[in-house]
Amino acid sequence: MQEFCQSCYVVSFTMFENIDVNGETEHPLFKYLKGEAKGLVSKEIKGNFTKFLIDSEGEVIKRYGPTVSLPKIKVDIENLLKI
Repeated sequence: MQEFCQSCYVVSFTMFENIDVNGETEHPLFKYLKGEAKGLVSKEIKGNFTKFLIDSEGEVIKRYGPTVSLPKIKVDIENLLKI
């Protein structure tokens, strides 16, 4: 996938990389996201597929747990886009 994007779209940055989402070596993006939208029990990310809804200004609107399905988030996305 990365080779495709690099050759077709001249992408020069790393697209897929394993990063830490919790702990001392957590990626700054997740540090910011978790600081803006804490989970129900703690700010730590408990599992894969935690989702964050972010507006066009970069503000975190809402955090969704891994078990929340995309159809349940659709209403929030449509409200944010004012569809």
